[in-house]
Amino acid sequence: MLDIVLKGILIGILVSAPMGPIGVLCVQRTLNEGRAHGFISGLGASLSDMVYACITGLGISFILDFIEANHHPLQIAGSILLVAAGYYIYKSNPARTLKKQGEAKQSPFWQDFVSSFFINLANIGILFFFIAMFARFNFIDPVDSTKNFVGIASIGLGTIIWWLAVSTVVDKVRNRFNPRGLKIFNNILGVILIVIGLVGLLTGTVSIIEHLA
Repeated sequence: MLDIVLKGILIGILVSAPMGPIGVLCVQRTLNEGRAHGFISGLGASLSDMVYACITGLGISFILDFIEANHHPLQIAGSILLVAAGYYIYKSNPARTLKKQGEAKQSPFWQDFVSSFFINLANIGILFFFIAMFARFNFIDPVDSTKNFVGIASIGLGTIIWWLAVSTVVDKVRNRFNPRGLKIFNNILGVILIVIGLVGLLTGTVSIIEHLA
């Protein structure tokens, strides 16, 4: 069970970490309105991530026989998607969309939560990211629904940990914050995803070769 919890937390962090619109929004609100506003914005994104995680888990549960029969090809496909996502994240520059401090007016917490929830929910690409992650880590158990529930909950925990860390760190370095750091961070994250994808691609290919031999 610990294994599925750790995998879930890792998936939650990885799906939240790319500094796309929500990441920039969380950083911006933390800089302009304080850590609480940034964290609440992250919680809204976390809830939409959980929606996509549940959809992915339920969708996968309907085709478990297919996944079991084609685990290695799906692992390769998921790994390729991760490499592609990593490359896209590596090339992106979120600092371009970050407004200067003081440009935004303080908003109520519920508005922070709701706006980030729907902004993130509109990003359908998250669904494919979850599919790739679930296939890469063989995340869904075909017979143990309790294990799957714990895994999905662990993803939520991972997203919350991430947004708490982001809002806290940005708030601490508020006066020394450098937007270029977002670009560097995306470069690092992109490399990590590419490495995870390449490892999965290698192991999946080796497994297929051994099966055919």
